[in-house]
Amino acid sequence: MVNQNPRSPADLPTIVGRLRHWAEKQPEAPAFVWLADGEVEEARLSFGELDRAASRVAARLVEAGAVGECALLLFPPGLDFVAAFLGCLRARTVAVPSYPPRPRRQQPRLRAMAADCRPRFVLTDASLSRRREELRESVPELAEAIWLELPPLGELVAEEAPVRKARWEGPEPAPEDLAFLQYTSGSTSLPKGVMVLHRNLSHNQEMIRKAFGNDGTSVILGWLPLFHDMGLIGNVLQPLWLGARCILMSPMAFLQRPLRWLEGIHRYRATTSGGPNFAYDLCAQRIGEEERAALDLSSWQVAFNGSEPVRAATLSRFAETFAPCGFDPAAAYPCYGLAEATLFVTGAEAGGGFRSLAVSAAVLEKGRAEAETGDGARHLVSSGRIAEDLELRLTDPETGAVRADGEVGEIQVRGASVAAGYWNRPEATAATFQTSESGPWLATGDLGFAWNGELFVTGRI
Repeated sequence: MVNQNPRSPADLPTIVGRLRHWAEKQPEAPAFVWLADGEVEEARLSFGELDRAASRVAARLVEAGAVGECALLLFPPGLDFVAAFLGCLRARTVAVPSYPPRPRRQQPRLRAMAADCRPRFVLTDASLSRRREELRESVPELAEAIWLELPPLGELVAEEAPVRKARWEGPEPAPEDLAFLQYTSGSTSLPKGVMVLHRNLSHNQEMIRKAFGNDGTSVILGWLPLFHDMGLIGNVLQPLWLGARCILMSPMAFLQRPLRWLEGIHRYRATTSGGPNFAYDLCAQRIGEEERAALDLSSWQVAFNGSEPVRAATLSRFAETFAPCGFDPAAAYPCYGLAEATLFVTGAEAGGGFRSLAVSAAVLEKGRAEAETGDGARHLVSSGRIAEDLELRLTDPETGAVRADGEVGEIQVRGASVAAGYWNRPEATAATFQTSESGPWLATGDLGFAWNGELFVTGRI
């Protein structure tokens, strides 16, 4: 599965360059809106304000000597995280996004991340800075880190600011510079820091733009965690790439009341929004008829579904439930990706809806896909075609031999979105980012098969 006519990532600007471009071209245009509790507008940032905030964060980092160092980002959900992350990119500080630690709790994941990357700096806000002694005790790996407390967002974006918050106008990062560490979920092993370069980010953003059909008129709405690859790459950075508007809320706001997600799409006429399969199930199960009657989802053009197995029954149930609200089944967009490829790898045809295939479960267990319509069928949803400028192959997990269409194998990916490896993990890097004469193939650990040019994911090795 190969796409031709690749464009060199060197021809693409960096995220830092895109932000500067939009700040100069449309400084007053809305960039981000944050919905407190998923409903009330708590904060807004224009492109000019966001550029100003990122510049001032960068100035603080450069002054502290953080260029080239790892900085752990500890923030509650909100736009402060966005400003901090972009400030790191501008200062050429290696950002390490992390979930906000809960008070008086064990922090095993945070400890594992801190032990792995040994951040010299912790970038945070006042609410978490007040807990630094508690966090130093629960995460002793941060005991030697330098804590930098950022001022409130309103101060960062103010036209007039004290000298200590002066703007940073240094050089842009190079495409080969390390942008940030995206830590894996750690569900089957200790979390590993995926080294995402600036060129990886740019390449993946451009692929998402083309695959989704997004442009500057798109309105992106999301509730996914900002420290998660889908939330960060898909919800935060894609609108910056496009010069488009983005509306965000916290994951908890959605989980407490799934209706908030769809109300946001209705209210802001969002065109692109999505999440894992379970989110669509929650909406179909927990949003009642009376609540649905007040929704207009006709603006929703790309309802992406990924990060976990995509279920045909879920997609069908969601489409049927929300058809009276104007939801177009053709907006359903199953996709496949992973942090080691920055994010996006394959996706459906935008506006084409989803396709499923019924195969024999018994034959599939033997490593082959065979169409089946009887009771022994397993219904699989297509994850679409390989994104532009990437290559994908399926190999025998034991022999490495390339599998033919319809034969199950390990999904392997090659291209400019494939990250540089794992931070401080040479053996894991060698095993996963496998070398070949024509460049590294990323061994995903996922199983699937190709059918008529489309990828069907079947499980894990």
